[in-house]
Amino acid sequence: MNNFIEQNTSLEKCPALVLNADYRPLSYYPLSLWSWQDTVKSVFLDRVIIVSNYDRIIRSPSFNMQLPSVIALKDYIVPQTRPSFTRFNVFLRDKFSCQYCRSGEELTFDHLLPRSKGGETNWDNVVTACSACNVKKGGKLLKNSDMKLNQYPYRPSTEDLHKNGKNFPPNYLHKSWMDYLYWDVELEA
Repeated sequence: MNNFIEQNTSLEKCPALVLNADYRPLSYYPLSLWSWQDTVKSVFLDRVIIVSNYDRIIRSPSFNMQLPSVIALKDYIVPQTRPSFTRFNVFLRDKFSCQYCRSGEELTFDHLLPRSKGGETNWDNVVTACSACNVKKGGKLLKNSDMKLNQYPYRPSTEDLHKNGKNFPPNYLHKSWMDYLYWDVELEA
């Protein structure tokens, strides 16, 4: 039955998990996935190794092949050691929750030292805040706001962001991906 379902699934719902040459995902959040078209192109250009396949055959007039579900790059890509300062990365560092009330709704930035008082927009001065807490704190200093931070801001490493990303898996994880997604997590005895 599972083979029948996979054979009739839209190709757009059959991405490939992309692993670096060391067989670790390029990223956990967002999960490193390529469309079936990019995957097949990379196979033909000999840029990847097929690690696992879907139970699905794709056909053209000149060839048939099993559709790859996990691929590994032949050339190692050195991961960034210092992640870029982006809104998404701040939210990921703070685990998509307000650093005052822990809500996950209507998230935005809050500057601990407000910009109106010379505060900069950087890793050490910005935290994730829900709209309500951001309005409540306003342009005040934290010590004058009657609010408490759950975690002070810091510059995360790529490893920190990967670790946090594992807490937010995508809606769909193919069974062939599981051996590669969390392989560096310590197993329970």
